[in-house]
Amino acid sequence: MSPPEEPTPDDGSEPAPQSAGLSDRDRALLALERRTWPGPGAKERAVREQLGITPTRYYQLLNALLDDPRALAHDPVTVNRLRRVRDARRERR
Repeated sequence: MSPPEEPTPDDGSEPAPQSAGLSDRDRALLALERRTWPGPGAKERAVREQLGITPTRYYQLLNALLDDPRALAHDPVTVNRLRRVRDARRERR
């Protein structure tokens, strides 16, 4: 019995680029946004401890990241959800 064949690059099964061109910090920002948080302050504490930046800087970087097409390619569910939230807040102003 022969071993199973490995997929070839020509068969259309080529995976998407793992990092989608994002930096480690950008991927970490999106990963924090995918999580759910138990209560007030937990997310801000995680931002300081895991990323080593202030929550204000975190939200500045995150807002810029939402407009980056590489972020959308990397995590479309999270980016689209955050864009909807951002747009709703802008409309209320």
